[in-house]
Amino acid sequence: MVAVVVLVGELLALALLLSASSAHAAGVSLAIAGSVEEVLNNVRAWLMGILAGLATVFLTLGGVRRVFGGGDPGEQEKAKEAFKSAGIGYALAALAPLVITVLKGIVGA
Repeated sequence: MVAVVVLVGELLALALLLSASSAHAAGVSLAIAGSVEEVLNNVRAWLMGILAGLATVFLTLGGVRRVFGGGDPGEQEKAKEAFKSAGIGYALAALAPLVITVLKGIVGA
């Protein structure tokens, strides 16, 4: 049974490798953004999304620990730490536009 699973995995990997087309550097434009300001706006959006996503994960973990911790003081303390981490993450996500504004001032965009 394990041999069949390994064989199927190897066949899938081989099929992916054979179907991949080779990339040619000639004529390929890597820069899609038109200006530095556009790049910084994209960085801001990604930064806010990642920070808010991580903060949501910590908020969820804190809630799960709080609910399933019962009366265990250790679990309640870990839940509080997770809630603090979520708050810090949301605060940093809210401050991301300010950081990008400072970066725009530094690079002159």
